[in-house]
Parts: sequence; C-alpha cells; structure tokens
Amino acid sequence: MSTIQTSTYRRQRDHFEPQDADPQDQRRLRGLLEQIDYSAFVANREVIAAALPGLDAQVFQRLAVQTATARAKWVGEALRQSESGAPSTPDQIARLTSTRTAYEELAEAYEGLRRMVERGYLTLRSA
Repeated sequence: MSTIQTSTYRRQRDHFEPQDADPQDQRRLRGLLEQIDYSAFVANREVIAAALPGLDAQVFQRLAVQTATARAKWVGEALRQSESGAPSTPDQIARLTSTRTAYEELAEAYEGLRRMVERGYLTLRSA
C-alpha cells in the first residue's frame, strides 16, 4: 500500500489493483474507474464553484496574510513563554495549542483552496 504525504497527515491509498486479471477486463475496469473519477470531478466542480463563487487573486492574498499572521502569533506565543525560563503552565500550553491549531487550520484551508483551483474545480476571476 502506498502512502501520500500531505502537509499535516498521511493518507493511505487503498485502491484495488488487480494483478492477474485478463487484459480486456483490466481495460474495462480502467474505463469504469475513469468514469467514476470524472463523475467525482464534475460533482466537485459544480458543488465547489456554487459554494465559493467569484474568487480572485485578492482572496488568496487575504487568506495568505491571515495564515501568516496566525503563524506569527503561534511562534510569538512560544517565544513569550520561553522568556521566563520557567516551564509553561497548563494555561500557557492551552494558549500555545490554540494559536498553533488556528495556524494549521488556516494553512490547510489555503492549501485546499489552491488544490481546488489546480484541479479545475474553481476558476479565478481576472483582476
């Protein structure tokens, strides 16, 4: 089983790949799987485009700034906690965890939005 590394987690591929099948059966199966993949593509394109209409480069810029700000807050919180040299308290760790989670969620949203454009589910308006 192969593994795909995304930015924060690993996802295993579990697609069935017949080894000893008849070549005609394999071609027929590949054709069916292509139809399934195309159906998923069309569904994604229609649903996502309807849910997220009118995107342009400024949307990406705003999301990138928001993500960078969250990253800076997370690292800034860690640096503030390290200034005293004392171990972090449970409240401080909770604050650090909260800022890290905010950054990671925004980073994943940015990457998800980028993948939607890359895969053709969304088209960006011209500036």
